[in-house]
Amino acid sequence: MAINFQYNKTSLQKLEKDLKVRERALPTIKSKESALRVEVKRAKDEVKRLDLQLEQSMQSYDSMVALWGEFDTSLIRVQDVRMSVKKIAGVMTPVLEGVDFEIASFSLFNTPLWFLDGMELIKELAKVGIEREFYARKMHLLEYARKKTTQKVNLFEKVQVPGYADAIRKIKRFMEDEENLSKSAQKIVKSRQQNIEEEAL
Repeated sequence: MAINFQYNKTSLQKLEKDLKVRERALPTIKSKESALRVEVKRAKDEVKRLDLQLEQSMQSYDSMVALWGEFDTSLIRVQDVRMSVKKIAGVMTPVLEGVDFEIASFSLFNTPLWFLDGMELIKELAKVGIEREFYARKMHLLEYARKKTTQKVNLFEKVQVPGYADAIRKIKRFMEDEENLSKSAQKIVKSRQQNIEEEAL
């Protein structure tokens, strides 16, 4: 990225100010990136844990497959998923507050005894599945923010800070050369005037 500048004091002051802003912001952005990296890892680990928990729960109930054929799936459904939003390192992420279920009325005398246990089992599986989706969404949001922050760190660290420093160095050298040329020109003019004055005497 080429930095536009002019060879004058105004441009030099602007570049120095911009460089200071980036140098001050860089540690903050780096700490945000590392915080996001930790949070992404936590969310990934939680998704893996919930996947494993869901898989183990499903396998443990495989033995009751024949009974699930009798189960009336219209008896229970998810009524509401309560959620809130939490800010993690500047990123808004969803947080599961709870899951509400709606249970249809049914006769305890006309249904098998295990239906109540079956409903509890379905509630638990649904909660784990919904929680897994929340963590997966959180992981994607945090990963996206981490990538953007990493790009910004790289832009500042590898492009802008060296670019501004180089531009400042070029302006300072130009101004020093200009000043040296001006002083040399003044010396030449002064020595010529002295020579003219000496010849006039």
